[in-house]
Amino acid sequence: MVRSTVAAATDRLTRNHVRIVFLTILLACAAGIVFNAAGESASERTDAPADAPPTDTHTVITQSGRAGNILAYAPNGSRIYANDTHTKYYDVDPVENESMTVEYAATDTLYADSPRCQDPPCARNVIERANLSTGEVTEVYAQYVYRETAGEWHDADRIDDRHIVVADIAADQVFMVDTQSEMIEWTWDAQHDYPVEGGGPYPGNWVHLNDVEVLDDGRVMASLRNQDQVVFIDPETGLVDDWTLGAENEYSILNEQHNPDYIPESRGGPAVVVADSENGRVQEFQRDDGAWNRTWTWSDGRMQWPRDADRLPTGNTLITDTGGERVLEVNQSGDIVWQLEVPHPYDAERLETGDESTGGRSAAALGLESQTSEDDNGG
Repeated sequence: MVRSTVAAATDRLTRNHVRIVFLTILLACAAGIVFNAAGESASERTDAPADAPPTDTHTVITQSGRAGNILAYAPNGSRIYANDTHTKYYDVDPVENESMTVEYAATDTLYADSPRCQDPPCARNVIERANLSTGEVTEVYAQYVYRETAGEWHDADRIDDRHIVVADIAADQVFMVDTQSEMIEWTWDAQHDYPVEGGGPYPGNWVHLNDVEVLDDGRVMASLRNQDQVVFIDPETGLVDDWTLGAENEYSILNEQHNPDYIPESRGGPAVVVADSENGRVQEFQRDDGAWNRTWTWSDGRMQWPRDADRLPTGNTLITDTGGERVLEVNQSGDIVWQLEVPHPYDAERLETGDESTGGRSAAALGLESQTSEDDNGG
């Protein structure tokens, strides 16, 4: 299991060679708004809304595309944070026991020729931690990638104070790294289990591994977008074949999905809620008698290319609709109860509800009502 693997690997480290990385970027801030090096407020440059509808919690949203941003809104709807330092922002998670701190994946596109980028454009991927109250930003871990296209990290998941797992699109791998020593301690390579003839073009964008989550039992769940599959990996034995959700080119199940969230048995699972991106819908699948069965679907006439869905403790679902340019919350009856227009959003989190779907129950346990675009009366 990953957590036991961490302990074993850490014991093998030579302490005299451990290098501590404390690269801290302190960005000047005023009223919670981050400023760039030129002194220009990010709030003045972003095309994201200055206010959101009120809700009970803080809402954090990332934007990818060519004008990336990370935004935070207070419960009263006022925007309290905006940072567009990086080219693109992807998955964001609240930091445990830190009420106003988040950790996120971001990418910089590099156009200048340098020892780190000999054939521009290239990418620099970074995991950072930001205090939304003070504006303090701390770099956790970073890597340079030789290409820009399909070179980003869309997701990382924290294991403990030192270790994270990363979904590496360019390498077609999931890897675990000690962020203090920068030693990679475990890797799963998709080529171990999948033929390169499938998926996208090899080696350009073969798997597009866009999400990773470490489960409580130590397994690792990952999203292989171009294989239309969500997979489960035992760090000691490898791919757990009979747990795979979806199949390549079986688009009636999944079509280039994003951001699957695992709901354990203790909250009505095993279940997976996932953004079924190219099918323009959000779905949930329940594990029953060794098979995955669809138990919930939601879409409306506007939805295009959703890339995130989180089950909230209330039973509502927070959805990031990238193509529809909005973040929305739907209740248990399928009605939209909160919505914010945002250009090209990637991920959204409600800080006080835990990481992704941590506090949510399964659709089967809640008895959620499905809705499709045909059911929508104008959405």
